[in-house]
Amino acid sequence: MKQLSQFDSIFVYNESNSTPLHISPILIYDPSSAPDGTVRYKDILAKFSERIHKSPVFRRKLVRVPFNLDSPYWVEDKNFDLEFHVRHIALPQPGDWRQFCILLARLHSRPLDLNRPPWEAYIIEGLDNITGLPSGCFAMYLKIHHSAIDGATGNQIIEALHDLGPDNVIIGEPDQWQGEDDPSQFTLIKNAYLNLFKSPQKLSRAVKHALKSRKEEYKGYGGKAFTNHSVKDRTRFNNAVTPHRVFGGLRMDLQELKYIKNTVGECTLNDVLLSIVGGAMRSYLESKNELPTNSLVAGVPISTRTEANANAEGGNEVAGMRLHLRTDIADPVARLKLIHSDAMASKAYANAIGVERISTIVNSIPSGLASLGMRVAASTGLSSKAPVLHTIVTNVPGPAFPMYMCGAKAMLWLGAGAPLDGAGLFHTVNSYFGSVSLTFICCREMLPDPDFYHQCINTAFRDLLSAAKALDQGVQTANKTAAPIKPRAKKVASKV
Repeated sequence: MKQLSQFDSIFVYNESNSTPLHISPILIYDPSSAPDGTVRYKDILAKFSERIHKSPVFRRKLVRVPFNLDSPYWVEDKNFDLEFHVRHIALPQPGDWRQFCILLARLHSRPLDLNRPPWEAYIIEGLDNITGLPSGCFAMYLKIHHSAIDGATGNQIIEALHDLGPDNVIIGEPDQWQGEDDPSQFTLIKNAYLNLFKSPQKLSRAVKHALKSRKEEYKGYGGKAFTNHSVKDRTRFNNAVTPHRVFGGLRMDLQELKYIKNTVGECTLNDVLLSIVGGAMRSYLESKNELPTNSLVAGVPISTRTEANANAEGGNEVAGMRLHLRTDIADPVARLKLIHSDAMASKAYANAIGVERISTIVNSIPSGLASLGMRVAASTGLSSKAPVLHTIVTNVPGPAFPMYMCGAKAMLWLGAGAPLDGAGLFHTVNSYFGSVSLTFICCREMLPDPDFYHQCINTAFRDLLSAAKALDQGVQTANKTAAPIKPRAKKVASKV
């Protein structure tokens, strides 16, 4: 039995039918590399069974404390049933990208059963007509509750389930897992009472940390080193979300993104992708006559996971910073340069105040009070009434090498996050084996035309790439036409 941190508990307390808080890696496979060109459902089920001990996330369930007096516990589920969690479905003909996105949106909109280990895997056959992929592909859509994992631990789980080549590698490690009985209510209440005495000391440390951070914050703003990222304008994405979702996205070539980065200079790949998101949101809102004068603000999660806890047993080790997407700038290169400058200032801010400040404070509040506050905030929709950002953009780097599931090569890695009240549009960036995918998931009422938003993303990417090529061409032309510099003649000393 292991207790959740109060930070992880946020995702339990704020779960609702309209805001299911799970995140999902999605992989598409080509079975032609498998030994006989076929992968069967029973093969994947066997792979899960063989590798499931690699992560405790798979077989533990949540047990809540009576009256939510304390954070919930993870308990090893002695009634665990693998076949309940791994499911087999298929797309109807023709099995195209649009059908796939609609299916993923429907699956993602359904909350997980929190009385069982909070994850489900769907093996989806029939992906026969997706541009850029061979016919006969299948996908794995894996959704896991955010209280159990963040992006980094999600990647670790995915890599643990896969092989590095088409040959099926048998893991010989013994599986020594054992289930547990649920703790009694007396035990849960007793632990809550004992934990209450630890809160004042934790809160004292958090207050000292917050005061120090606040001092650095005032100093930074006073010296104009930090930028104010408050939301000045509401958009359609800042309302309360409904239970319905839309999903979409596109794949981009990593070398083209690197070309943009290297040509523009003084920016990162993440800056390039944020600029594409900014351009897409600008185009979309402009088409609706809803583009604010001020720049939109993005929330960007930051991993705080250190080498010491790189292989932590699930949970969340994240903080976040906010950035201007510069949707007030039409020129894509100018937008990219301004985003980079803002990102550097935001990183300086995060370093000054300590990126872990929020989680430190949350984990120091008495659990009963924290759970009550979180449930009140969720039920009253406070986050949609006072939004602090317009969208979330998370970047989850994947491996630069190919992975295989039962011999089938993973061709594409996508992701889906958790839209929230007040931030109903969520972007996920996944890099994998030479390509980068940029996907979005959103409340259907906010984004009723996902195909059009897909076009906005593609146009923003192409516009930025064209602008980078024009910039590169201009530099090359200037270098060719520049007059050569003649070497100065050496002075020869005269003989006396």
